[in-house]
Order: sequence, then C-alpha cells, then structure tokens
Amino acid sequence: MQRRRLALAFVLTGAVLALPGCLYRATPDPDLSAKDKEWMAMVPEPEIDRRFARYLIEDPTGEAPGTIVVETKERQLYYVLPDRKAIRYGVTVGDEAYGWSGTARLFRKAVWPDWHPPAEMIKRWPHVHAMQGGPANPLGARALYLADGTGKDTLYRIHGTNEPERIGQAASSGCIRMRNIDVVDLYNRVGTDATVIVR
Repeated sequence: MQRRRLALAFVLTGAVLALPGCLYRATPDPDLSAKDKEWMAMVPEPEIDRRFARYLIEDPTGEAPGTIVVETKERQLYYVLPDRKAIRYGVTVGDEAYGWSGTARLFRKAVWPDWHPPAEMIKRWPHVHAMQGGPANPLGARALYLADGTGKDTLYRIHGTNEPERIGQAASSGCIRMRNIDVVDLYNRVGTDATVIVR
C-alpha cells in the first residue's frame, strides 16, 4: 500500500513538473556599476510579489526574438528570446486616463537619464519639474525611448522607478515603469531599433 502511494506521488510530481508554463526559472541579477549600487540602495525595495518577479519562461507572445511586448492588463513586459523563450518582468502601466497602446520603435537608451516632463504634464501637475538623473528621479536607473512609425518621439518611455511599490498597478502617466534592477537587465539585453508592442 505504501509503495503504491509512493509510486502515485512520484507520477503526480512528474506530471506537475511537466506541465508547460507551470514552472518559471528565476534569472540572475545583472552586474551593476558602483554608481548603480549606491543609487539603487537609496530607493527602498518592497518585498517582491512573485507574480511580478523576473523569470525566464516559455514565450507566450509569438513575436520575433528581440521584440518587447507589454501586456497592460497583465502588468507584464516580455522580452522575446530565441528558441521560444522570453524574460518576463512585472511593470507599472498607465492608468485609465493616460494609458496607450500600439507599436513603437526603440530609438534611444540612457543610463540614469535626466527627466524633462512634457508641457502637458507640467500643466496637469505644476509641481513637477526637470530633474537630473539620480535616485530621486522618476525615470530611475535606465530609460528606453520610443518613436512612432515616422520616427517621431512618442514621449513614452520604458524606464526604472523610484516607486517600486507600484509595480503591478495602473498608476503611471502612460510610461511603462520597471523595478530598477529589472530595467538594467532589460537595457543590457535589448538592442537599439527594437520593436515595442504595447497591448
């Protein structure tokens, strides 16, 4: 009887492990510069919700390797890898009033970028102002700048954040926010001129 139970448990364990998409593989953190380590330590990290942690998974997007896909309803960003794999990251997306979707192209990458809020944002929130890059800057450790089909800057970014507690929410002004460690990882992987699809 006990042997039968052990055999059944073994079979069930094997079946669970074999189910596609049930297991995600954590990926190591990227290497950081001394400045990265110093400034990122000034942005307190909340406990990570596993639903929005960084994982290597089977690619659910069907897009070409090198593509970034943002699923706004899921609050997830996928970077598509070869061999039908992807890195999945939790993100903050635009709230109902400021969300956007469509296809764009990455045209610039920046490390600890300066922030120049657009005029319409300053009009809505007079307290915002331009800032140099650093731990208090809303763009965080890295920023990826997006252009439309004509090459014009969309003013939307994929960037780090100084509010990591908002990952998994719809709380931004349209940009896609990532944990600083995650945006460094994505920055290191993605090439300039990559396609970005926001759904």
